[in-house]
Amino acid sequence: MKTISCMNIDPELLYTFGAEDRFYKAKEIIYKEGDNAFYYYQIVKGKVKQNSYNEEGKEFIHNILGEKQSFGDPMLFLEKFYVMNAICMTDVEIIRLTKKNFMNLLEKNPKISLEMNSCLSQRLYFKAIMLQNMSSQNPAVRLKGLLDYLKSYHEGDCEQCFHVDLTRQQIANLTGLRVETVIRTLKKMEKEGSLKIESRKILY
Repeated sequence: MKTISCMNIDPELLYTFGAEDRFYKAKEIIYKEGDNAFYYYQIVKGKVKQNSYNEEGKEFIHNILGEKQSFGDPMLFLEKFYVMNAICMTDVEIIRLTKKNFMNLLEKNPKISLEMNSCLSQRLYFKAIMLQNMSSQNPAVRLKGLLDYLKSYHEGDCEQCFHVDLTRQQIANLTGLRVETVIRTLKKMEKEGSLKIESRKILY
């Protein structure tokens, strides 16, 4: 499966258009669901998760992003609020660019704009595949759909080298499966050679 990285723009170009460095501590909130979308964010160091909570307070993780990956950009093209939170999983260093300057950058660099359109299209494609698989009654199909979606955000085509930064409970919440079912199905997938489990860590 060919994987993609979230859009990564040359930092020097970002600085040319007025970008600034921002530093966050682990568990610090970068933005909350319902906030206005004002910035393009690009991660220099650390990990960020995008999540939301249902009416029962259960967490739904949309994605986990790391070094050289970006987020927040899709909402810059819409006059809408953020539909999820962005929370630091570790200490994080980020390059931040205002919406106005980001749009100016794209206007003056059409190649980057085209690359961003391609990236957004692939995100939507993989998400559609994941949602289709989530309707299956087969837990292995659901898990594969989720893992393929998460892996699509990361660079590299190597087999079983993607480290899944989710607990078994988080995977259960994402797929609508019981934790026991997730554990049993992951072990079965490992025996079949679909993934590896090393020190309780999933490699896909």
